[in-house]
Amino acid sequence: MAGMELLSWNVNGMRSIARKGFLDWLRHQSPDILCLQETKSRPEQLIIDLIEPEGYFTYWNYPQRKGYGGVALYTKHKPKDIQYHFPAPGLDLEGRVIIAHYPGFILLNVYFPNGKQGYTRLRYKLDFYEAFLDFIDSLKEKGKKLVVCGDFNTAHKEIDLARPKANAKTSGFLPVERKWLDKLVAHGYIDTLRLFHKEPGHYSWWDMKTGARDRNVGWRIDYFFITPNLVKNISGAFIMPQVTGSDHCPVGILLEIN
Repeated sequence: MAGMELLSWNVNGMRSIARKGFLDWLRHQSPDILCLQETKSRPEQLIIDLIEPEGYFTYWNYPQRKGYGGVALYTKHKPKDIQYHFPAPGLDLEGRVIIAHYPGFILLNVYFPNGKQGYTRLRYKLDFYEAFLDFIDSLKEKGKKLVVCGDFNTAHKEIDLARPKANAKTSGFLPVERKWLDKLVAHGYIDTLRLFHKEPGHYSWWDMKTGARDRNVGWRIDYFFITPNLVKNISGAFIMPQVTGSDHCPVGILLEIN
């Protein structure tokens, strides 16, 4: 496990992305680790090439409700251990997490809740945020090296979306949601993209109904965060807006692990 490319992508449906050339893209891009969110599928609903692509071990987490949520992990390096839950009584029931333990770090692939369906879901999102931060803090305090990636469903700063003023009262950019990302950073977690790119215009999600992607009127809601003890191991961070097929695009890091 020397230099590795790690990617995270909300595919907005595994079966949908498969019809749009996902496997060809996977073979061409060939990331070492690929974290997927919003798979909306169980393995038994998928063709064998999606379940067992050549060169990869795959792991799946999904809720009881079909066609909803779900995360998956494609990895060339078999983890030492895999977890599908974190300690969050009553919160971690929607197939939102895969935790992979590798020799040099722990990877957490997370599909954080969306808060746009009303107060109940916003409350759930905020409770999930807090429980998750408590969990990763417990690992960080033990000196673990953490990589946390996925769809966070919140743009952090005004620089992270094209129209901040117009969306100030929209879930995904509410002050209470952004405050949690402030707290995440205050606890020492580092937004990898901003280590390398300070400028605006970097987005990972666009409203497809309005053709926002063509105009790059987007939001950055997909992230890779790391603990400080991994900063020296990060040699790059990037977004891949040229990759289509979903309303999100992949985001990634280059990680050097000896």
